[in-house]
Amino acid sequence: MKLNKWGVIAGLVALVLLFCIPFYTAPAESEFGGTDSAVTDILEENGAEPWFKPIAPPAGDEVESGLFAMQAALGSGIMFYCLGRMAGRRKAEKEAGGSASVED
Repeated sequence: MKLNKWGVIAGLVALVLLFCIPFYTAPAESEFGGTDSAVTDILEENGAEPWFKPIAPPAGDEVESGLFAMQAALGSGIMFYCLGRMAGRRKAEKEAGGSASVED
């Protein structure tokens, strides 16, 4: 399979733009808060009470960021391992198919 050079470049540019645009379009005074905290605040304003309390209190923003980074690294590691295995399997099938046709 031959990749189109301009298609790859356009895809990379689109990926960078999708990542960078939200940083420039967000209002300066707002924080990048998640939807979980926004919904929790709205529900508490309307009188809803949580069904259960956390087992341990939140450790802090640094710990939360570290756990999120570890989760992202683990997920990307698994994804790229699977992609590498699939690429290796495809290459092995091509080599097996090519050597069988040469012998016949």
